[in-house]
Amino acid sequence: MKRVNLLIFFLLAIFLFSLSGKDNCFTIVVGKAATADGSVMVAHNEDDREEGKIFFVNVHKIPGRSYKSGDTILLKNKGTLPQVQQTVGFLWLQIPDAEFGDSYINENGVVIASNQCSSREDKPVLTNGGIGFMLRRIMAERAFSAKNAVEIAGGLINQWGYYSSGRTYTIADNTEAWVLHAVKGKHWIAQRVPDDHAAVIANRYTIEKVDLADKENYLGSPDIIDYAVKRGWYRPGKDGDFNFAKAYSLPGNYKAELNVLRQWRGTALLAKKRYKPDEPLPFSFSPRKNVKPTDLFNVLRDHYEDTEYDLTDGYKEGSPNRTEKRTICTESTQYAFVAQLREKLFREIAHRVWIAFRRPDSNAFTPWYPSITAPPEGYNRGNSETALENHFKVSPSSLKFNPNYAFWSFAKLSRLVDQNYRLRIKIARKEWRNLENYIMKRIKKMEEEFEYLIKNNKIVAVKIISNYVKRWEYRKWFLASELIGEMEK
Repeated sequence: MKRVNLLIFFLLAIFLFSLSGKDNCFTIVVGKAATADGSVMVAHNEDDREEGKIFFVNVHKIPGRSYKSGDTILLKNKGTLPQVQQTVGFLWLQIPDAEFGDSYINENGVVIASNQCSSREDKPVLTNGGIGFMLRRIMAERAFSAKNAVEIAGGLINQWGYYSSGRTYTIADNTEAWVLHAVKGKHWIAQRVPDDHAAVIANRYTIEKVDLADKENYLGSPDIIDYAVKRGWYRPGKDGDFNFAKAYSLPGNYKAELNVLRQWRGTALLAKKRYKPDEPLPFSFSPRKNVKPTDLFNVLRDHYEDTEYDLTDGYKEGSPNRTEKRTICTESTQYAFVAQLREKLFREIAHRVWIAFRRPDSNAFTPWYPSITAPPEGYNRGNSETALENHFKVSPSSLKFNPNYAFWSFAKLSRLVDQNYRLRIKIARKEWRNLENYIMKRIKKMEEEFEYLIKNNKIVAVKIISNYVKRWEYRKWFLASELIGEMEK
């Protein structure tokens, strides 16, 4: 009998884990009054895993494009909608064949990243199969601001219905940031992050209070409360004030330790108030100091170091990325970025994105700008113009290690570091820290030169900005190759 109960417990644990942990991502957003330079910042670890599947990360620069009247967009489930006459150019961090692994930053400085958040909706209303994969792409193509992107997403969800269980989209520009929770079907809610606050998302809904009359801070489905009452998820006479996260979350996902602990840890590393892991966590909070990009680099690299949840000691020859406590930086992290979205600068350099490929604990963050003409050679596979058309047509050979593509070098370095983490992380950390510090000390002066060039000749300036991005990406790639050679001796 004990063996049967143990088996049931084991299977239940696997089931709950599968509900809450297949596509675990991690995001931080910081308002402009809470950062050291007055920018809005978004930090994101893209975590994707699937049994037996290898991931590859492309970076594409998709230019803005004019369309004819009558041109349409084809959704993944074969629905169509009219295309706009003019789209916006954007950087696209793409994981080919992945349904929800992509991030975007467009030339208007609108950043879009996402985290899986399972909802309890089991009777979704979908039109022609609904929308999912294309939602963030359409936002990137059309949005002139973060709020405009939220409105675009909300309209599409209202029209088509969202076909995934649930998801959080973090959407920001250089003046404000929003958190949008999509529920399977035709329900959604979005809340603005206060300018002097930061917010942490770790694969569970975080919006609690809802006030749709306050259109400056909330947007969403008008029946978001009434529908919860209808489904029995919220009982006004017994449950007190309406709490969206509790009402709409899949209970196992909302309470899962792998989500709660990561949200707590991100909050604990930044917040002025000291929160305990077992107490309620806020939608947003006041940071204890003005946040810098390097502060967010550190959070994205975290494994609960120096806490009771740090299990590194049990993995002397292994890695904290693989412990039983899911960490912020983890085995399935495919890429990480920190976006600085700044006002009062030329748009060619106002939106700076620091990107690290594969795991950020063993690889460096280097700067990109969405204004570049094209990514460095070796940073994407295939043709950017046909990448969307071929996104779900990936051949197995394209996912095999190939030294001609930078991502595989960063992936190999992460794998080698994990094999003897205690020793090798010190070697890798020293090198990427030196590289990041060098760039940080000089980038302000470099951007002043870019501004001078932009004033005189934008075309030439953009080419030089593109070469600047290439310079540091090739240096980082070379550094990774050197470290691989050293570790393979």
